[in-house]
Amino acid sequence: MNGDEQLLRGRVYGCDHDDPDPGPLPARTYVTLVGGPLDGLLLDITGWTPEEVDGGVALATELSRWPGGRALYDPSADGPRAPGPGVACRFYYSGDAP
Repeated sequence: MNGDEQLLRGRVYGCDHDDPDPGPLPARTYVTLVGGPLDGLLLDITGWTPEEVDGGVALATELSRWPGGRALYDPSADGPRAPGPGVACRFYYSGDAP
């Protein structure tokens, strides 16, 4: 694991790198990103509809194959989902896009 990957672990996607508390907040709902350049980050999905969750995400990152590109993450079709606050499910890396 390189230094950039270590810096990201346990953080919420979108938090500033110098945020003193980049971890999850109570009463928020998150997915865990698995694999790829954002492995180990949490993504805040509070207020997302089931259809939005099913659609997955394309997240901007300088760590993708194309700097400034997007890392693509999708939920597992048969993965468990927990309603309410906390970690609801996992999104798995499926590739990069420019």
